[in-house]
Amino acid sequence: MGCGTVSTHGSRLDELTTWDADWAGLRVVVTGIGLSGFSAADTLIELGARVVVVDGRDSEGNRAKADTLDIVGARQVLLGGSAAETLPLVDGEPAELIVTSPGWSPEQPLLAAAAAAGIPIWGDVELAWRVREKAGRKTAEWLAITGTNGKTTTVGLTASMLQAAGLRAIAAGNVGTPILDAVRDPEGYDVIAVELSSFQLHWSHSLSPLASVCLNVAQDHVDWHGSYGNYLADKAKVYANTRVACVYNAEQRETESMVEEADVVEGCRAIGFTTGMPAISMVGVVEDLLVDRAFIEQRKDSAAELAAISDLGEVAPRHLVANALAAAALVRAYGVEPAAVREGIRSFDPGAHRIQKVAERHGVLWINDSKATNPHAASASLAAFPSVVWIAGGLSKGVDYAELVSLHAARLKAAVIIGVDSAGLLAALERHAPDVPVIAVPPRETGSGQPGGSGEALAGGDRIMARAVEAAAQIASDGDTVLMAPAAASMDQFRSYADRGDAFIEAVRGLGEGPAQTG
Repeated sequence: MGCGTVSTHGSRLDELTTWDADWAGLRVVVTGIGLSGFSAADTLIELGARVVVVDGRDSEGNRAKADTLDIVGARQVLLGGSAAETLPLVDGEPAELIVTSPGWSPEQPLLAAAAAAGIPIWGDVELAWRVREKAGRKTAEWLAITGTNGKTTTVGLTASMLQAAGLRAIAAGNVGTPILDAVRDPEGYDVIAVELSSFQLHWSHSLSPLASVCLNVAQDHVDWHGSYGNYLADKAKVYANTRVACVYNAEQRETESMVEEADVVEGCRAIGFTTGMPAISMVGVVEDLLVDRAFIEQRKDSAAELAAISDLGEVAPRHLVANALAAAALVRAYGVEPAAVREGIRSFDPGAHRIQKVAERHGVLWINDSKATNPHAASASLAAFPSVVWIAGGLSKGVDYAELVSLHAARLKAAVIIGVDSAGLLAALERHAPDVPVIAVPPRETGSGQPGGSGEALAGGDRIMARAVEAAAQIASDGDTVLMAPAAASMDQFRSYADRGDAFIEAVRGLGEGPAQTG
């Protein structure tokens, strides 16, 4: 019901498939005034729709955005908790459409009321797909990317490869540039690498990308989706209506099953990626080379060299290789040549907080992977190093740590646990790694790191991280890696995973053991 496919409003909305369609006067409620919500409201106002915006937070930043939307023509902007509880009217009449920010759950009262009333609900990505075509503007092809982990890295690699091929391309969606901002670019793009979260996919239903990939799946956001099955179903929507290539993880059966069950455009191919030897119609690894056995005529008995693993940099764990292969498959589906794949990999900057080498002192490697916000991502990080002092913990989001700990117990020299929601992780360590020393850094007793928490409370995260780093330094010795891969969200003690990563970097630099060999 969340996609709004059953509705008396459908007949008009069915016609709204280009920028130049008749959007004038359409009554729309936009929920959320963050990056995607603001972009959606601004777009709809420009299209001539009558727009009411709702957000549950009445903050200074939101009031400033509300003032801007008032100036450009919003009918109303309603802020505060009570505003998000009921479905508002638009100019005294019921809304014809809801456009929601991706983080809003289907169970949220306003959205639940809209669904019960048969009012269609779109996300910003659905809106972007419908307005991507405009007279006089280049219409970009979409390469759609989702997965529990690795989305942002893969989207960045994809855009870098496209740009290396001389194409006007951008990474957008769940990372960086809001998708509607990319679509509205006056010049337009040749290709957009679109990162799609499970939330965004939930609220999308008419996308038809040139190529698509689900990189991997593992338990995540179960609290939002209601069950792991629902989460998988939303992830699988990335493949719907794909036209040229559905790219899947050959090492994870779930993603292959998604492709097998997807309703795609006739002629669309299934292309696997693997960090092992590729079979026909796959990309993979031969010795230390990334190779293509999917997009060459002689694929039955040969492969085309795309890049070397060393092109990925000094630290190239298995999951980074997998991400590069997935990106290569997407751009090869578009027609990018192998030389541009290699150049795109070499010029790609992965950014901070993703398997980031912070320092190397006395034979101890210090790695920041604060972006590892769930067990699946942390597992990929742990697998890259043989002897680990592991700094972990935070908001668990309802996941189970048993498999993660049992899989990597043998490589753990010690675990240093932070966070206010660490009971599940501690229990898993006690049960599945009983011989691994565990140091629990006490959480602060007051304050909240949740959005809206006090600055003083958030500052406590720096002190907690400093204690965790000091504890790890006491244990680590030559040949060890101190890995901060929390397997949990950050907002209990930090503003974001980036804030958490920055705190780790500063704490390592503050050890006072001489200059670091930074990478």
